[in-house]
Amino acid sequence: MRSVLFLSYYFPPVGGAGAQRPAAFVRYLPRSGYQPIVVTGPGPAHSRWTPQDETLLAKLPEGTHVRRVPGPVPSDTGFVRERVGRYLGLRTGWDRWWIDGATTCAADLGSETDLVYAWMSPFSSAVVASRIAKKLRRPWIADLGDPWALDEMMVYPTRAHRRLAIRQMRDGLQSAAAIVMSTQEAVFRVREAFPEFDDKPIVAIPNGFDSDDFDGPAPDRDPNVFRIVHTGYFHTQLGLRHRNAAPMRRLLGGAVPGVDFLTRSHYFLLEAVDRLLQEDPSLERRLEIHLAGVLSEVDRELAEGSPVTRLHGYLSHEKTLELLRTADLLFLPMQDLRAGVRATIVPGKTYEYLATGRPILAAVPDGDARDLLAETGTGLICGPGDVDGMVRILRDQLERVRLGLPPPETRHDLVSRYDYRHLTRALAEVFDEVDGPHGQVVGSVRRPVAPAGR
Repeated sequence: MRSVLFLSYYFPPVGGAGAQRPAAFVRYLPRSGYQPIVVTGPGPAHSRWTPQDETLLAKLPEGTHVRRVPGPVPSDTGFVRERVGRYLGLRTGWDRWWIDGATTCAADLGSETDLVYAWMSPFSSAVVASRIAKKLRRPWIADLGDPWALDEMMVYPTRAHRRLAIRQMRDGLQSAAAIVMSTQEAVFRVREAFPEFDDKPIVAIPNGFDSDDFDGPAPDRDPNVFRIVHTGYFHTQLGLRHRNAAPMRRLLGGAVPGVDFLTRSHYFLLEAVDRLLQEDPSLERRLEIHLAGVLSEVDRELAEGSPVTRLHGYLSHEKTLELLRTADLLFLPMQDLRAGVRATIVPGKTYEYLATGRPILAAVPDGDARDLLAETGTGLICGPGDVDGMVRILRDQLERVRLGLPPPETRHDLVSRYDYRHLTRALAEVFDEVDGPHGQVVGSVRRPVAPAGR
């Protein structure tokens, strides 16, 4: 069995979306001939993005080799210093801690490691991976959850800062033997932005789900209540702030034109539900919106303004999946984009939503997510922020349940492609193709199955 140095800051017992993909790969890579040696952070920190989830830790194979960068994790340096550093393009204290600590942590693993893999959240992990790979004389593979400087969700102070980030992305990925993106659209964008990578394998391996998590019957619940469920993060505060600063953003050029972050929240869903409640006040007793995840104060205030919301806070991954399986309708919001522009991401929750077989109210723009949801059959699709479309979908689904009609049929043959067992084999194929002390690539990497689109 070959050995892979597996670099991932987000890793159990840290929970949340950022830890689920690397945890699944570590769980299944040994079946494909690769034993991971994990280099990660010290564990949960006081951050919205690093909640604790012992259930993910319990699912790791016994004997998994994990090395942790010593804490404490650096806290914020203060608003002024952070803002000044951002404008000057300086690395944060957190980045310096992670880069130096992870590099040191992996320093003596040369004899045990055949290649280096980096889950690039954060993107500064590219610096760590390239340093380790150079020192160990091993190839490294970059796996980007989001497409770094090409991500429409990224907002920079000015147009010059965005150009700097693109240059840092080019430099960071230059030494990688192969690049893994999570969508086909992101592969296209990287190819378009960096034609000098033409001889480098760049493949799409989506996020996914673990089919074992969906064995057995769904939990019991009150059948007389129509339940809408959303899990994960919202971006209400970012969306409101971005809208307020829109004229300045357009002038400075640090944001992608035409992106609306507010639609990636519960703002417009609550507006649609409020319309239905005005039409039929009795729905207040028969309709519930369940929100599970770490909510900001703005997210919480908005939710608490509706009489039908139920706030769960952060739930373990196990409890989150139980809640998903009780839904009559799952809610998937995304950012809005200009007409003709495709989104570069698919939210990680999408695949677990699909695995439940429940209908999905998908308020999404053009892109891989929309293509996937349309193809698999359970997506009830409208545009981001399309309140009229949401009202129509909600009316139809309420009537469906009232009449006892079945939900839309799921294309399970398509959904099964996103089981992490399959996706881990696709990653192992990339590993198989990367060989040699300088990271040369032999053969050709087969493009793994990914959503329709480009």
